[in-house]
Amino acid sequence: MPWYIRLLRTVEIFFYAVFFACLLGGSSLLLSTSRTDAVHRYTRSVEFDYVSWTLEAFNIKLDQAVLFTPFYFNETSRHHIVVDYFQLMGNILSSEKQINLIFTDPKIYNPIAFSVNLRAQLEDLNARQRQLAPLAEAVLQEQISTTLADLKLTTGGQPLPPVLFHITPLPFDLIISPRNKIQQDAAISLVSDLSVDQQVALENQVDSALNVSSLVVPVGGIGSYPTMVMRTTALDWLSDTIAHEWTHNWLTLRPLGLNYDTSPELRTMNETTADISGHEIGALVVKRFYPELVDEWNLHTASLPLRSAQTGFDFNGEMHITRVHVDELLTFGKVTEAETYMEQRRQFFWQNGYAIRKLNQAYFAFYGAYADIPGGAAGEDPVGPAVRSLRAQSASLTDFLNTISQMNTFQQLQNAVSP
Repeated sequence: MPWYIRLLRTVEIFFYAVFFACLLGGSSLLLSTSRTDAVHRYTRSVEFDYVSWTLEAFNIKLDQAVLFTPFYFNETSRHHIVVDYFQLMGNILSSEKQINLIFTDPKIYNPIAFSVNLRAQLEDLNARQRQLAPLAEAVLQEQISTTLADLKLTTGGQPLPPVLFHITPLPFDLIISPRNKIQQDAAISLVSDLSVDQQVALENQVDSALNVSSLVVPVGGIGSYPTMVMRTTALDWLSDTIAHEWTHNWLTLRPLGLNYDTSPELRTMNETTADISGHEIGALVVKRFYPELVDEWNLHTASLPLRSAQTGFDFNGEMHITRVHVDELLTFGKVTEAETYMEQRRQFFWQNGYAIRKLNQAYFAFYGAYADIPGGAAGEDPVGPAVRSLRAQSASLTDFLNTISQMNTFQQLQNAVSP
């Protein structure tokens, strides 16, 4: 590739990095100014620094953009790079788990000495991972870009913005909802090493001071630029998530994404659209470039309704029942009764093998926006079914995305799917 094209690509990547960093830095809260300031009093010291993270990630991606690394390898070599990366990541996660068990085992008197060899092994694995990760990321970026070109989701033959992601420890999100209705009023990104006891203490402080429902939640990806994706050994999940977050970036350049924060309905439209897009694009990537993993992908997607084959427990169905009843109670102003019911249901989920730390209004405000699958935390919210209906009646994923991306109200979606 000529030097001037590499330079233009570098400038383009830098532009999008600054653009999306500004959006994330300026729209983490949807509350009024006074409420925003009140929440910040409790979160300021532990808020995630997107600017610093973006600069660090941009430096990594800049090296790859200048070198245009993937094109130094043939397709077989690219395949091996990605597969080797996931095998290496599996070894890292396994070693970390073993070390954690050593340090929690009361029978081991000196865990530091006992784990010295294992920790040295982990250090070596991490060193190899730091060398291989940028190559694997660059290969996956190119493969997803090729898939997007096949779908004609490009401008001038290139995805805009370019596919760019970085595997990294992800920040947590502090979700805030009113107590008398389920609605996400705020989502504040917090540092990635916030311990569970710190999360609980923060939630208690915010709830008590502001009379709201709050919850610190983990996330699998964030639509920064480069987008953030958590560590995993599942290539199918990673491809899905990269495509999901790229879809958010793509939508942000269009009316639907620009209006993400305008209303709860538009947020659900955005998230459900990105879910649908991520699943379909991710599946195409696996099918084309890693066909030996297609059966694994099918097994993964078949388990999405979360029904336990061993016990017959239907998580999605039970969560749907829970959300519907909570909405009924809140509609009649029965806030205390709703919160008591949610705690009873949380214990019910625990008894059936699902460890939910806290089930409250903020939980449903966050998870209810991901409505690509019927039922679940979305309850009877009509937005998710409308998005799914639009996809079903669209000739292709590209037609679906081009149509919904131009919408800026839920009424437009309803008009599009009405008989």
